[in-house]
Amino acid sequence: MLLKNSHLKFLNYLEVIKDKSPKTIEQYDRHLNKFKNFLVNQKKIDLKIFDVEKISIEILEEFREYLHTSNKIKISIKTANAYMITIRSFLKFLEKKWIKSISATSVDLIKAEQRQVEFLTEEELERLFKSPDINSIIWIRDLAIMQMIYSTWLRISELTNLDIKNVDLKRKEFAVRWKWKKVRVVYLTETSAQLIKNYLEKRSDHFFPLFIRHNIKKDSIKNLENEKMRLSRFFITTMIKNHAIKAFIIKNISAHTLRHSFATTLLNAWADIRSIQEMLWHSSISTTQVYTHVVNKKLKDIHLKYMK
Repeated sequence: MLLKNSHLKFLNYLEVIKDKSPKTIEQYDRHLNKFKNFLVNQKKIDLKIFDVEKISIEILEEFREYLHTSNKIKISIKTANAYMITIRSFLKFLEKKWIKSISATSVDLIKAEQRQVEFLTEEELERLFKSPDINSIIWIRDLAIMQMIYSTWLRISELTNLDIKNVDLKRKEFAVRWKWKKVRVVYLTETSAQLIKNYLEKRSDHFFPLFIRHNIKKDSIKNLENEKMRLSRFFITTMIKNHAIKAFIIKNISAHTLRHSFATTLLNAWADIRSIQEMLWHSSISTTQVYTHVVNKKLKDIHLKYMK
């Protein structure tokens, strides 16, 4: 089968059979187009006649090298592996459809260094969450956002999409769509719920989003739409960084730092790693184990205490 035809069938398979999200399909499509561009520009191959049966390990290794040399900015091992994972998925699809080509098992991934996560200590979290002006609606909003991200493992995209009606402050929970069609229930802490309540009580607008921007003139409020009032990912990232600077935290933190701090806080409290895996919605325990570095010192202290 021609590569261009099998490419389209693969994307259709991802959408209809595997029910992958549009973003995942878009990424696979982009990676395969990069591979096709490599074949045309570097190997001088005519895609009108190129059959998937002609894909070889030599071609794939040259493509891997091309990924590293064709970019002005050096790509990471993780990024290069992502392209090769797409190629492997494509080859597995061909095997399922009994279309002759190279085996997916022949495509190796380069072993990358274990991912290091940045997190905040208890003392740093206390400084970050300390209220400089409890009467400011902007500060109450910012604090509620940071507490929500920290205590619920919420992603920025999930937070920015929340409307007031989505959050049940009495039950202290809400649902978010995760990984395309999956839905998970998120539980609010007493602190987060109270901060959100305080923030909403200070608002006197008619907008739907749970969190909105307040740097607007009162005269123009009536003319603004809900989506124009909704906070952006960039806004929240910048806001968190600014508050970290005010708290004299020298780490380059982001929303992800707060999410990582959620996991490390649980581990420091000796929470079961399987329970943490469930709360973080990690499909593999190995992903959760990235955070176990924070308990290493505790383990050493216990060892020294009982093994004199």
